Amino acid sequence: MRADPGSRPATEFTKSCLSDSMYCPLGPGSDEEVREGTPNIGAYHCPNPMDYVIQGTTHGGWDRKKAGFASASFELPNSFVSLSSGVGQVPSFLLDFPFGARKDDYDLSKGEDNPCFWLDFNEGNAEYIKYKDPKQPVGARIKDLMQRMTLAEKIGQMTQIERKVASPQVMKDYFIGSLLSGGGSVPGPQASAEAWVNMVNDFQKGCLSTRLGIPMIYGIDAVHGHNNVYGATIFPHNIGLGATRDPDLVKRIGAATALEVRATGIPYAFAPCIAVCRDPRWGRCYESYSEDHKVVRAMTEIIPGLQGDAPKNFRGPYVGGKDKVVACAKHFVGDGGTHNGINENNTLVDQRGLFSIHMPAYYDSIAKGVSTVMVSYSSWNGVKMHANRNLVTGFLKNKLKFRGFVISDWQGIDRITSPPGANYTYSVQAGVNAGIDMIMVPNDYTEFINALTTLVNNKVVPMSRIDDAVKRILRVKFVMGLFENPLADLSLANELGKKEHRELAREAVRKSLVLLKNGKPGNHPMLPLPKKAPKILVAGTHADNLGYQCGGWTIEWQGTSGKMTIGTTILDAIKSTVTPSTTVVYSQNPDANFIKSSNFSHAIVVVGETPYSETNGDSLNLTIPEPGPSTIQTVCASVECVVVVISGRPVVMEPYMNSIDALVAAWLPGSEGQGVTDVIFGDYGFSGKLSRTWFRRADQLPMNVGDGHYDPLFPFEFGLTTKPIVSIN
Repeated sequence: MRADPGSRPATEFTKSCLSDSMYCPLGPGSDEEVREGTPNIGAYHCPNPMDYVIQGTTHGGWDRKKAGFASASFELPNSFVSLSSGVGQVPSFLLDFPFGARKDDYDLSKGEDNPCFWLDFNEGNAEYIKYKDPKQPVGARIKDLMQRMTLAEKIGQMTQIERKVASPQVMKDYFIGSLLSGGGSVPGPQASAEAWVNMVNDFQKGCLSTRLGIPMIYGIDAVHGHNNVYGATIFPHNIGLGATRDPDLVKRIGAATALEVRATGIPYAFAPCIAVCRDPRWGRCYESYSEDHKVVRAMTEIIPGLQGDAPKNFRGPYVGGKDKVVACAKHFVGDGGTHNGINENNTLVDQRGLFSIHMPAYYDSIAKGVSTVMVSYSSWNGVKMHANRNLVTGFLKNKLKFRGFVISDWQGIDRITSPPGANYTYSVQAGVNAGIDMIMVPNDYTEFINALTTLVNNKVVPMSRIDDAVKRILRVKFVMGLFENPLADLSLANELGKKEHRELAREAVRKSLVLLKNGKPGNHPMLPLPKKAPKILVAGTHADNLGYQCGGWTIEWQGTSGKMTIGTTILDAIKSTVTPSTTVVYSQNPDANFIKSSNFSHAIVVVGETPYSETNGDSLNLTIPEPGPSTIQTVCASVECVVVVISGRPVVMEPYMNSIDALVAAWLPGSEGQGVTDVIFGDYGFSGKLSRTWFRRADQLPMNVGDGHYDPLFPFEFGLTTKPIVSIN
């Protein structure tokens, strides 16, 4: 539409309404669309509701106007009054711009009394600022911006801090380049998408108010869906996705996760984990797709799901728009091979082993345009990865030509020394000189900034290393469009936990289930179960516990118990699947007399591990906790039973195999328990295959496919199949 130029007189404004801030906050009654589209393009702002954003030049060349989602171009006449005069006239021609289609076009005839124009001028002559011009090549924008930056501004870009220690003023004063939410770090209990967006934007405004207005990038662990956020879709953990052998499914999960992360205003996900877990005693084994690097390589398809499909022959990093996120391949490299599966320990393997098992998925990740790589806490043959210049700079950056940025893990540089933090200045020196570009500090940012500043001033860390780091960080920010769209909006809010994503998670659950046993020798197959039966027993601590079903890295870092988010437990799924005439009785740990006297048709026993993450999950015995074993023994000795194991890895099951009629590995299925019943009751067939070897005893470990001492309970790739049955009455 076109505003009526005759409906408004030229509007006066005074220089006193301008400040050195770059964001114009909206007042009462203002159009919310302005908040969504406010670009960072100016050196002044007006504290009134803003109607137009203008940037132009009085001497030809570059000219641009931007407002919300509308765009048009103009060239200011040479007669335009200089701001330095104190009073300027907004000429009537500015009221006559054509705008693009919007749901609520800006029109000064709407009766707004104080239209505010954001103007980017320098004493009446707008300087052409190359780094703000999206039409310029990324390399040219980086070069232009970096030559304007001070050392403090560069080190700020290298600093990532936790939201709990941040404020808009901190972001401004220290030029902070990135924020993160650690596990469980949220704006408030059960925070909405709007609360997340508002929080992220509040921090971002601090960054936009700096001299150069470099936006920060907000990151979060979204490792099986947007798992920090209440109401988000929780997908199966990676070990289950590896069992699907379905890269296209994983790509679709990546795309859905990106939408849900963006729904909360966050553009950066610390995913995927492409570790090759070689010992299930490791507490992060469920974050690994497989013990076999070929399966892990196939599952790097999640990266184009998260980021978008990079154009052919495109040299990354790549992010395909506002509905995609920056991805992070982690943890470089060898984190899944530590001695005895001890988290953050030493990976004892020769170069051939490292490069043939643990490295290949990084080749695929880089080829698919992954934007960032996170370094592992672990060591390789005694050398901490956070201090390994040969691998981080020599191989990842120079040999593989990775062009995104390398980020540390949480307090990763602190742990270069033993004990952690024993010599922090040395840790900063070793980590940055190794080639780490962004440091996940995450708390004492002044200590990090001061240490790195001193190291640079004393020429211990060369300026060339700082410039390499900042160039890489800015490259990602420019490529993803962060300078053009620094502020989040609510346009994707309905993506959070939406029905289509939950259906996708349900599909992933049923494809991830691995059928390990189906009937005792000489007996008929037990599965699929009939939907119609007089009375069935559901037992076990994990049948009606959404927290156990989702595992670690869900709402809290370590995970939790109970109904901590929106989802369907396996018990609820059973009740909604069977016919109305079927009685479902739930008892966590029933005694034998109760079972025998109740005349159950059959029993479904759901037991497994309780939630954990990282070091807290390290285990030497890999047994499921009581009352799980007792429940199996009691129930399966009394009635025909199917046991569903909820776990982040294979666990000790051999002692119970003779009692069990049917055994299903359900891994950590996430929020959609209906995926389990879809297959158990025959709407779909079992198709999952083990993505890792199921051992007999923990003293056999480590034991992987191809090893000489290979004597598993169930081998790698094992999985029985069933056919779907439309209806069983």
